[in-house]
Amino acid sequence: MRLQTREELAGTVDEVHALLTDQAFQEAKCDATTDGGTYTVDVAGGRAGGRVRTERQLPSDGLPDVARSFVGEHLTIVEVIDWATPGSDGSREAVVDIHVKGAPLTIKGSLRLVPSGKGTAEVIDADLKANVPLIGGRLEKAAADPINTAIAVEIELLREWLAR
Repeated sequence: MRLQTREELAGTVDEVHALLTDQAFQEAKCDATTDGGTYTVDVAGGRAGGRVRTERQLPSDGLPDVARSFVGEHLTIVEVIDWATPGSDGSREAVVDIHVKGAPLTIKGSLRLVPSGKGTAEVIDADLKANVPLIGGRLEKAAADPINTAIAVEIELLREWLAR
């Protein structure tokens, strides 16, 4: 299943990238998306690129029975975002790799920050895959809503932090 978003943000590419690679911002994002679960955040690198790795543990009680059979009582989501050096136009691109521990569910794609008017466009282009015969499509559909909700929470948090 394809996941694509484009959001306009009121900050420069450098300002948005700085937030996305900031330990405190990532902790706030995880806190806002874990619903009382636990998380860890590891930010490495800096201006030249950088890597952000988060691991979030969430309750699985809202998932369909078929999904809970893979993950148990808790769902552990590992997100790794590897940023490349800035492009000649000032844009940024990262490789996104998200997987659910113990489940055949992955999201792989790109996150781009491109200059847009007076701000930045954040563009996500990724594939959500559930590698399970017969029920993979159902798992993908079940996962799409919470993923889109998490993206919306992160965008709102970015907007709040950029307005500070």
